[in-house]
Amino acid sequence: MKVLGISAFYHDSAAALVVDGEIVAAAQEERFTRKRHDARFPSAAIAYCLGEASVALGDVNYVAFYDKPFLKFERLLETYVAFAPRGFRSFATAIPVWLREKLFQKSLLRSELKKFAPDFDWDTKLLFSEHHQSHAASAFFPSPFDSAAVLTMDGVGEWATTSAAVGLGNSLNVVKEIHFPHSLGLLYSAFTYYTGFKVNSGEYKVMGLAPYGTPSFRDRILDHLIDIKDDGSFRLNLDYFDYCTGLRMTNHRFDALFGGPARKPEEALTQREMDLAASIQVVVEEVVLKLCRSLAKDTGETNLCLAGGVALNCVANGKVVRDGAFKNVWVQPAAGDAGGALGAALAAYHGFLGKDRQLNGLLDSMHGSLLGPQYDQADIERRLVAVGGRFEVLEEPDFLAAVTDGLVEGRAVGWFQGRMEFGPRALGGRSILGDPRSPTMQRTLNVKVKQRESFRPFAPSILFEDTSQWFEIDRPSPYMLLVADIAESHRRAMTTEERARFGIDKLNAIRSDVPAVTHVDYSARIQTVHAETNAPYYKLLQAFKAKTGCPILVNTSFNVRGEPIVCTPEDAYRCFMGTGIEMLAIGNCVLRKERQDAKLAQDYARSIDPD
Repeated sequence: MKVLGISAFYHDSAAALVVDGEIVAAAQEERFTRKRHDARFPSAAIAYCLGEASVALGDVNYVAFYDKPFLKFERLLETYVAFAPRGFRSFATAIPVWLREKLFQKSLLRSELKKFAPDFDWDTKLLFSEHHQSHAASAFFPSPFDSAAVLTMDGVGEWATTSAAVGLGNSLNVVKEIHFPHSLGLLYSAFTYYTGFKVNSGEYKVMGLAPYGTPSFRDRILDHLIDIKDDGSFRLNLDYFDYCTGLRMTNHRFDALFGGPARKPEEALTQREMDLAASIQVVVEEVVLKLCRSLAKDTGETNLCLAGGVALNCVANGKVVRDGAFKNVWVQPAAGDAGGALGAALAAYHGFLGKDRQLNGLLDSMHGSLLGPQYDQADIERRLVAVGGRFEVLEEPDFLAAVTDGLVEGRAVGWFQGRMEFGPRALGGRSILGDPRSPTMQRTLNVKVKQRESFRPFAPSILFEDTSQWFEIDRPSPYMLLVADIAESHRRAMTTEERARFGIDKLNAIRSDVPAVTHVDYSARIQTVHAETNAPYYKLLQAFKAKTGCPILVNTSFNVRGEPIVCTPEDAYRCFMGTGIEMLAIGNCVLRKERQDAKLAQDYARSIDPD
């Protein structure tokens, strides 16, 4: 039984293929089109998924779409009626788009899919799942749990913005919802907008900025913007927001409440933005913790699954784990809309078709979230030759030694191995790596390689068996979705002068034995690496540990600011030649920047829109 899942038309379009319950392939459209957060119909992602399984669309039993367009249209109309006559400008902008494209999505889907299989039986084989049902299915069905509470939090689906469900075996039932316009995701996005970052892509910047500030606006947020009940349910004061009726997230009342207009993108960050980030972060954590405690009490479950865009807030996730309301927590690595494609396919397979799940009692079924394209050695060499790359091919021991030596020498290394990651995080398939012991690596990677803001933290990848010796965490974190503190034994005592620093100046203090992955509050967004799911990356970490005694590498996504993670060898070489990456390890090929044809160097980052 083959089910193809699709998410499209809003942001982060994707496709996923499930065959007899196994996740065979999944990928975001942006990786192929090179347009970040591409929302168009995922033709390339579908073609990849079908090709990975060596099937045609005509061989697929069902195609499942991740939400229900008519319900979204209903919400749009009811919202405009409720707020009329305010919002006419927004209404006049949105309605023609809906009438032209989105309201008739079933016809649009049919016409797009006919390009793959003109004779496919669309009337009986095209299914639609509700948005939060897709998210919940993406979280529960791949999880290692036979039963679990499932919490989904995002901006908005059709109506739901927060939902609780209970999964048991192959069943998944939503038991509680909070509806638009009351949305934790939209509240966080309002602060993303107000602090000068792009909505739907800059939220993680707010999370990264928060430790530089103090939550001095927390009480103001709680007094004016959100009413939180003991069970975590909440309502927003819509007097301060414009997302229901306008073309921006906040309004003049919001500006007055926080002392001025929103920061413009690329303006210098001030202490106000840092304190705003810290404040909204603690408020969101408070809501999430209360929701989880209530859900544990109401359901009696000891396992929790998380999905939706808010589940990418790894700081909040880490606090949920440490809070202990649930014994086990599992987060879908593609928690945003891209993961809805996978959820729709799994909801169809287990829910609509009633097929059983196959649990192995230990691992989840995401295959390390390495579900994208891969290239064999001969293909890699052919592609590198075609783009003018100069490389040497090494056997595994020499290859690992060469990369390890490069890291120890302080080089930024592009690492391209195996299958591409599904979801927003690079997990050792398409990564840029560095030595975490270097006091300059964090700034080097941000400014010279990623070409992004200097305050942004980097994640550590660590051999799973060494995790508890370096970080205050007692469980796997394979998808970089939990934050924990550096272990006391690896911290460096701060001087009086260093403790007195504030704002961005905090960045310059050395806080631990691995300063490149230690945030200013001693935290780190941890990725545990396991031999079972990513053997090449695991072996590199082993080699680095053998040489240095340190089982950790800096891991950031293989791209520059505003660009999707690289997909093909050609993408990797272009990024290598257009940035400060000094070594590229792709397949068994090693490329060194100083040996490349200088005429192929480029500064292509300037042509990419800022994120």
